[in-house]
Amino acid sequence: MKCNENNYIKRLKKRKEDSLEFIVDKYLPLVKGVSYKILSTLQNDGIIEECINDTFLSVWNNSKKFTGENEDFKKWICAIAKFKAIDYYRKEIKKSEVVFDDISHVEKNIVEDELISTENREELVKAINKLDDISRDIFVMKFFLGMKSEDIALELSITKASVDNRICRGRKKLKENYKIS
Repeated sequence: MKCNENNYIKRLKKRKEDSLEFIVDKYLPLVKGVSYKILSTLQNDGIIEECINDTFLSVWNNSKKFTGENEDFKKWICAIAKFKAIDYYRKEIKKSEVVFDDISHVEKNIVEDELISTENREELVKAINKLDDISRDIFVMKFFLGMKSEDIALELSITKASVDNRICRGRKKLKENYKIS
């Protein structure tokens, strides 16, 4: 039996390799686009390729957990790609010094302008890393990935108001840390 549009999910759950080939052929552009959108700021094509491969490996390993229809599969694989890319992004941020050559996504306001103009970028990253995990993730998503508050709220399963409050409090902490330093 050959893998096609109607049976690829059943064959994937039965661990038939032709189903994985079918999925890679069909969804590679989607997975690549999602991964690239999140990881492109790192300017490392190797990490993007690794993330794409890891996404398809995760689809293969977790195929039995998928319970939806063919229409839902696209959303499922897209979600896996997004979370894998975010994991890779976090891992790279933690293990290497990040050089921010393009900070055009940063909202213009007094705190960020002062920090960027008078402190070097490494100190800004260190200050952001001192924030609690959720606030740090929100700052990375908002100011470095250019995500909207609504999207961040959906991603982290919190309200938009909570995202905005954490941004406000985080800015105050950054400003206090800047004055003390």
